[in-house]
Amino acid sequence: MIFDLLRKYQLDIMLVLVGICGITAFFVSITGSLPKKRKRALMLVESYATILLASDRLAYIYRGDTSLIGYWMVRISNFLVYFMTLSVVHAINMYTTDLMMNEGGLKKPPFRLRVCEVLAVFGELLVIISQFTGLYYTFDETNHYMRSPAYILSYIIPYTLMLIQLSVLFQYRKKLRRLVCYPLMLFAVMPILASIVQLFAYGISFINMSIVGMAVVMYVFVVINMNATVWRSHRLEVEYLKEQRKSMHKLFEQTATALASAIDAKDQYTHGHSSRVAEYSRRIAEMKGKSEEECEEIFFSALLHDVGKIGVPDYIINKDGKLTDEEYQAIKQHPEIGYGILSSISEYPYLSIAAHYHHERYDGKGYPTGLKGEDIPELARIVAVADAYDAMTSKRSYRDSIPQSKVREEIIKGSGTQFDPEFANIMQHLIDLDTEYELRERGDAGKLGGRNVLAVGEYRSEISAGIYITANKVRISLKYAPEEDALDESKAALLLFDSNDGRAYSDERKRKELHYFEYGEIFFDGKTVVAGARDMKTEIGQEEGRSAKKSIFSKSNYTEYIIEAVRFKDHALIRIEGGKRVLQVTVALPDSSRFLFLGLTGQYCRLSDVKTEESEEAVGEGYIKRIAEEISYINVPVGDIPNVQIDGYRTEATEGIPITDGMKISFHSMSLPTANLIWHCPFICIFTSPDKKMGGEGFREYALIRLDGEYWESDDAARNENYVNRSEEFKGWEAWKKTNRGGIDVAVSFKRKGNAVTTVTENQGIYIKNTTIIDGDTDELYVGLTGDQCALTDIRITSA
Repeated sequence: MIFDLLRKYQLDIMLVLVGICGITAFFVSITGSLPKKRKRALMLVESYATILLASDRLAYIYRGDTSLIGYWMVRISNFLVYFMTLSVVHAINMYTTDLMMNEGGLKKPPFRLRVCEVLAVFGELLVIISQFTGLYYTFDETNHYMRSPAYILSYIIPYTLMLIQLSVLFQYRKKLRRLVCYPLMLFAVMPILASIVQLFAYGISFINMSIVGMAVVMYVFVVINMNATVWRSHRLEVEYLKEQRKSMHKLFEQTATALASAIDAKDQYTHGHSSRVAEYSRRIAEMKGKSEEECEEIFFSALLHDVGKIGVPDYIINKDGKLTDEEYQAIKQHPEIGYGILSSISEYPYLSIAAHYHHERYDGKGYPTGLKGEDIPELARIVAVADAYDAMTSKRSYRDSIPQSKVREEIIKGSGTQFDPEFANIMQHLIDLDTEYELRERGDAGKLGGRNVLAVGEYRSEISAGIYITANKVRISLKYAPEEDALDESKAALLLFDSNDGRAYSDERKRKELHYFEYGEIFFDGKTVVAGARDMKTEIGQEEGRSAKKSIFSKSNYTEYIIEAVRFKDHALIRIEGGKRVLQVTVALPDSSRFLFLGLTGQYCRLSDVKTEESEEAVGEGYIKRIAEEISYINVPVGDIPNVQIDGYRTEATEGIPITDGMKISFHSMSLPTANLIWHCPFICIFTSPDKKMGGEGFREYALIRLDGEYWESDDAARNENYVNRSEEFKGWEAWKKTNRGGIDVAVSFKRKGNAVTTVTENQGIYIKNTTIIDGDTDELYVGLTGDQCALTDIRITSA
């Protein structure tokens, strides 16, 4: 049925294909992006294919026509069909040869393609000869075409050429682009397949139509490849420009960093200060919602905020005692000096802003110009908070670093006076999120706080900076060597402790000030000392495959140790491998709230080459076998929803409760025994989430309200109007914290009108009213309870 249809409309199909192929030949002729030889070959392919099918069509039209015109048209058209078939294949060979030389990277054409050239010419000569000898075909008295016995030879030669070309393309296919190689392969295969089909459909020119069709397809792929090449060239150009820009940016960054480091180097106690201030400033800007470009400008301006100290004498900067009035005036000149240096860089005008104004105060009592409030450039107001934070959390010649909790309280005190309240609030929030105390001046734990060797004399005379242990396993490698004159008394140990700044202290005043708590000690020989921990259980095994080696720093032997430490809630697991034994110590901590630090120490020994690695994956429940019961403060009667014990900043939370107008939530709150800061209290979170859980997929937080009166506006899609009033019932923060430790009853009421939610609560003389206005449509709004180091029990929900 389909073959009959093709026979009926064959001449029309041929005419359409001839027209398409002719137009294709025209487009090839005006294409300017192809190499000259390849363009000529492709032009020949399209032209020969057009003539081939046009001739085939004429042969069909004039067959059996005994007129003079019919006589000549049948002979000329059949000659052209045979000749152009070989000519198309010949032109394809020329195209493939150029492709191999230019894109395939060959120095000379493959031998098989040169054989094809000779064979194609030979075939064309045979076609010419056949016109005089009847080698391929003859015509009868009715002017009909008749095949001769050697007719098969007219198929063998072009098909042989195609197969040879296909073998070459297959061999070198990896050197050519797919868009170029595959159409050529298809060109060789399709006529062969068409000839098989034609065996069952005599009288339909499948072979010639397939040749013309593939010639058109070939051009289409050439165009696609040209476009891909142009796009690739454009992309390479863009990438080159990007690389150039990156290179310039990197050069600028390295120059700025080098300059900042040179400034910090003037003061032995401010190493890394500028880089830290720049990073903190960038984080504040990101939290504010600044664009990436604005954040970068703030970063580099902050990086160079102290550049004016270049003009201050070193003896003033490094003076240990109190500055004289004259010296203080000299220090106060550094913003003007910095402005003078950086304002000359006209390409980056923002660089001078932080240098000039970072010592201005929000209340107008700063220097050098005494600007007030929002008259101070926003960039400088951001850097002022970051600069003050780093100054307080870093060690100085006249004091140790101030604990982060105390710094937070200082920022609260300075809000609205020294600092812009908005950026002071953001800095407080960054501190709250910094559960691992990353925002601080750090010695490299792997190098023992900046030293290459920790040399310990009397027991615990030296203790390294604490290595923070979490649910992500920490691996510590080190070398231990005893002192030569105290081999029998030498020992290495791990000190397990918690403190606000991650360092161990023996001074009682420091211990109290920094909330130092000691869990115990683990000696490398297997001995343990339990202090504040509930229990320690040790397992000792034999180590395989290690031996003592020669020390790099003395004539004594050293031993390599591998320590692995991990913590999950109120249990820790410490594994020490070395010295031909393996120790595994399970530690039952007194609670899940305190931090756990490992300090390296010992007696009459040297510890060196300390390296630390932290796993990216956290361990889960069951990884550490319990040796003591879990301490719980919520094993009391449950209200409408389960009780919640929150051991750290927002580590646990209730499920979301749909907010309805007039709804009330009441609960009992008790600070955990480890709580010692103002923000160790319950939080009220307003959010949306498909699964009603905080932090789940699709979670959006609109407000975070704390019972101490602070709040955090978490999403750009919401605005919060917060009002806090402290009445005469408020007896001060120490009394407030003390009462919270004993436990308080809390009631929270909600009013909802559309997308506006008003939250009201009062505790110990602190009245809080927060109105959250959400822009646009929202899914169902939820409220959840969370907090920091507190237990929430007997949670009751009352609807209006």
